Amino acid sequence: MSRPFDCFIILAEMRTGSNFLESNLDQFPGLQCYGEAFNPYFMVTPKTEELFGVTVPMRDADPLHLLERMKAETDGLPGFRFFHDHDPRVFDVLIDDPRCAKIVLTRNLVDAYVSRRIAMATDQWQLSNAADARKQPARFIPDEFEKLFYRMKSFQVKIKDRLQRAGQTAFYIDYEDAQKIEVVNGLAKYLGEDGQITEFARTFKKQNPEPLSDKVQQFELLAATVARIDVFDLHKLPNFEPSRPPVLKSYVASDALGLVFLPIAGGPTAQVESWMDAAGPLTRDFSQKTLRQWKRQHKAHRSFTVLRHPVARLHAVFCDLLGSRDGDPDADLKHALRETFNVALPEGPGASWTLDDHQRAFLGFIDFVGKNLSGQTGIKVDPRWATQSATVQGFAAFALPDHILREPELANGFDRLLSDVGIKGGADLPAGQPDAPFPLGQVHTADIEAAVRKVYHRDYVMFGFRPWTKQR
Repeated sequence: MSRPFDCFIILAEMRTGSNFLESNLDQFPGLQCYGEAFNPYFMVTPKTEELFGVTVPMRDADPLHLLERMKAETDGLPGFRFFHDHDPRVFDVLIDDPRCAKIVLTRNLVDAYVSRRIAMATDQWQLSNAADARKQPARFIPDEFEKLFYRMKSFQVKIKDRLQRAGQTAFYIDYEDAQKIEVVNGLAKYLGEDGQITEFARTFKKQNPEPLSDKVQQFELLAATVARIDVFDLHKLPNFEPSRPPVLKSYVASDALGLVFLPIAGGPTAQVESWMDAAGPLTRDFSQKTLRQWKRQHKAHRSFTVLRHPVARLHAVFCDLLGSRDGDPDADLKHALRETFNVALPEGPGASWTLDDHQRAFLGFIDFVGKNLSGQTGIKVDPRWATQSATVQGFAAFALPDHILREPELANGFDRLLSDVGIKGGADLPAGQPDAPFPLGQVHTADIEAAVRKVYHRDYVMFGFRPWTKQR
């Protein structure tokens, strides 16, 4: 019989019933499970010295060799259990392989945690005879539970994301589902088995069938902790903005200072570059190769970027759009802003333009940016108004900056940078150019602040921005 898969992986966690599920799959003649074959501390079981002639050191040196031996030398379909802390090299290969069947075994995380604490207290991790059961209420530790909860949740999200990206699906089975023989037979059919089992294996017994309240010493503390955890991410910040790759060609380096500047579009780039230029010529137009070479040549280097308050940044971008220049690269954007998004920009040089006109048009531009960042326009997100959090995350695709400075504190920030690279004293920070035709101090209102905060709520939260009037 031709099988749809070459192997299977049971993606689970401790105390989710994976031993029980494995023991039942092993009853099928065409299926063979190899326990925790890629546990970093042992192989299959703590007492297993080798598998298919592969020892633990050999497996650690080349885990894929063991996987291939497993496929080649198993009479039937091989599989194993895999937890979040098992060898990531195996996960990265198999999660994208459509010839590997994915079984995702889950359990109520509170039950899994309590079961784990009881097993630790009684030193009884498996039960084959109910008469041998050891009973002891679990001690609930809130911090430990929360860390475990988010770690397991993160692993489940990672599995889902990778499967979606690879265009695959998995066989999801819950702890309770695994107690239903029809479901286990259905799983075997998914794996290519024609036969069925009529009863469960007798290898393992359920260890703690009592109600949860009877198994925990501090049940009220458990209930309060669980209530505090936001399972449904009610306070999650929606983000429909595309990710941003690092734009290395925009990076600027100073040989004299040993500094690399990672500009955020719309920030005080000209002011920063002028300060760096005072120390000597600047190097630009990097590729990954040339930037690595520069870093090797300047071993004590530091890299940095500069945050600008969202109101100040967006207003600077807006004022730049108001300017008129030959071969205007923003001509199409301006036309779309006027005709499609009702942003009343001036039609050309010399046009009448009052402070009231400026404020109304700026509010219209803020509204457009909000729609644009939410994916509600046909115009791609411009780096000049992309969120600063997305830009900083994009830096990480190559290397995160050593320092994230803030515009109002640049002078002190530069002093710290120079101290890091062993330079005493430096050029004075040049003055920044005020926005034109109206400086932000004249333009700013409570309505403008509220509109920008709504659009850049993620930046306000992630970077702790206060209202612009309180950060000047």
